[in-house]
Amino acid sequence: MKIWISDTQTQTHRLVRLNCEEHSDYSYLGDLNDEELKEFFLSLEDNIDVDKNIKLIKYYGYLHIFTIHKTKL
Repeated sequence: MKIWISDTQTQTHRLVRLNCEEHSDYSYLGDLNDEELKEFFLSLEDNIDVDKNIKLIKYYGYLHIFTIHKTKL
């Protein structure tokens, strides 16, 4: 599956937008198979529901992932 990405990172969070169609403000991530998508999702968040997110991007053609940076108190 061809994937384009927009990745916004701040001190507190990260917003990753994935799309199966080319967008001018997105960069090309690659033509990823399910295993490569799984590895990519796990690199974003180690406890992400990989199967659910793969199904979502295949069904809708896009996916937004919002993660909050873990901070030590």
